[in-house]
Amino acid sequence: MSINKVDAFSVAYPESNDDNHTRYLTFCRIETKDGVTGWGEAIPMSGTGFPEACRATEQIIKGVEDLLLGRDPLDNMEIHNDLQKRMWWYGPEGIASFALSAIDIAIWDLKGKLLSTPIIKLIGGDLNKTFPVIAATHATLDDIKKEASRHGEIVRNGFKGVKVGLSERSGGLGIEVEKDVNFFRYLREECGDDAFLAIDRASRALVWNYTEAEERVKSFEELGIDWIEEPFEPWEVNNFTRLKQRTKTLIAAGEREWNTKAFRYLIDQKYVDVIGYDPAKSGGLTGFLDVIKLVEKEGLLINAHTWSSAINTAVSLAAYGTTKNTLVFELKPEVNPMQHEIVENPLWHKDGYIGIPNGPGLGIDIKENVLEKYKF
Repeated sequence: MSINKVDAFSVAYPESNDDNHTRYLTFCRIETKDGVTGWGEAIPMSGTGFPEACRATEQIIKGVEDLLLGRDPLDNMEIHNDLQKRMWWYGPEGIASFALSAIDIAIWDLKGKLLSTPIIKLIGGDLNKTFPVIAATHATLDDIKKEASRHGEIVRNGFKGVKVGLSERSGGLGIEVEKDVNFFRYLREECGDDAFLAIDRASRALVWNYTEAEERVKSFEELGIDWIEEPFEPWEVNNFTRLKQRTKTLIAAGEREWNTKAFRYLIDQKYVDVIGYDPAKSGGLTGFLDVIKLVEKEGLLINAHTWSSAINTAVSLAAYGTTKNTLVFELKPEVNPMQHEIVENPLWHKDGYIGIPNGPGLGIDIKENVLEKYKF
């Protein structure tokens, strides 16, 4: 059952959920001498990706194959620790963390397949759990009424709510407080009183000063917001702390943290209610489980950042199955290559809820010919 081959390659694809802008992902493929394959994923730069970051991630994955070849995938925790020790010298953040995450996920997938067991059972979770699904979207239209209506249609099509990401391409949203508040008012009207609604300042190009952020959040509160995500840059601790003290809305953050140590520091600041974790960036499934323990200890919520491929979705669902400290699960609402084309059976909700894949490993079958189609 020893590892015989390690491969890494990247894809570029049009993301229908982001106005068809090109996005980049790096995949890791690990194979045993008997031909059993495990798949992992890295998302250089939080799902947007940069070609050079993908190439560098590929090189790190291939560069540590001496720590992988000949090893037994069932010893995945020992392998993970060995990789951490090696990557400490040129990490542990950044490209090293991307590579570690992809390898970790691939070996967990491989381990489950070799044992003919879903990952969820290997980590002591509940295979029968289901989770309410919200649509993680990006605002793109100039007309805020049409944008709100578009999101309302998503909810009417079965999602339990929406998390709207604001960026420099958001049709002017995220810049003027009054326009943002009006948009949220229209959003609540379109989606209904029971819908989950959240706002994500999803781009560093949008910088909110403290006064603007508080005005937004207090106005959103009157209309029923479930959380505000990343209202400030990670280092603006004083602004986060002040907002926490002066508003009631849940604050979500963590998408740009790299490892368990960083998440522990974030939690210790006492201003975050919802910890966002991306397994394809911050340590794979192994890191996810470590962070869940921290979250449970402090009575916080964990939220998977799954805005990439079906691999990320599958591993996040497995992690969700180990804890009660979740609120919603995010999916991209539009059909897209990395969620729908690359797997035989896309992971999707039924009546607004999603379950955990029950096949061995990640529980998904990757179509390698589709990945070949989008290779760059």
